Amino acid sequence: MNTEGSSVVERARIHAALGDPARLAIVDALCLGDASPGEIARNLDLPSNLVAHHVKVLADAGLLERTRSEADRRRTYLRLCPDALALLDSPQLPDARRVVFVCTHNSARSQLAAALWSDRTHRPAASAGTHPASRVHPKAVAVARRHGLRLDPTGTAHVGDVVVDGDLVIAVCDNAHEDLTTGAASPRLHWSVPDPVRVGTDAAFEAAYTDLAGRIDRLAPRLAGDQP
Repeated sequence: MNTEGSSVVERARIHAALGDPARLAIVDALCLGDASPGEIARNLDLPSNLVAHHVKVLADAGLLERTRSEADRRRTYLRLCPDALALLDSPQLPDARRVVFVCTHNSARSQLAAALWSDRTHRPAASAGTHPASRVHPKAVAVARRHGLRLDPTGTAHVGDVVVDGDLVIAVCDNAHEDLTTGAASPRLHWSVPDPVRVGTDAAFEAAYTDLAGRIDRLAPRLAGDQP
């Protein structure tokens, strides 16, 4: 089959997978953030066995993939596959005065995400940690510099000192997402970005940067309100 024919088959499989209202609702829920099957079941008020069936259909169609939580290996998160996102439209989010990115130590992922958001959208951003380190990781500073961004090596902060009502809070690690469940700091979105500090290589920090950049590019047009 030629390339054009293969594309038609691929698109047809995706559309067939989305032909059920519950599966379409699951995809809508995953358009801007990751979630566990249990969270999907609770948020959509669906029985867990039905969610498992729909997740399998969507995974078989190449629409989503499963990853293991870095905080609790027994837990699975679902995320949409990047190639499939190009074929889907995602819901609009209410406008937010500021976006706050949160991870555990506020030393890498949240710092990079805030710098990327400010650079690419020219809108306010901040970062914080649930257990902030004393300094930003040197490799995070280095990868930011390679991409023309600047991080303050001493600029870490606790989430409780940063987040205020009206902020759009995005947890960019599994630990922060699972720790923050109530109040102003409760994440609106969860991005399950692997922790580059655990690996410690330049490649791991580059991969985290690329993952965050792609997610920010997809999210930015989905915020309501005029760009400043």
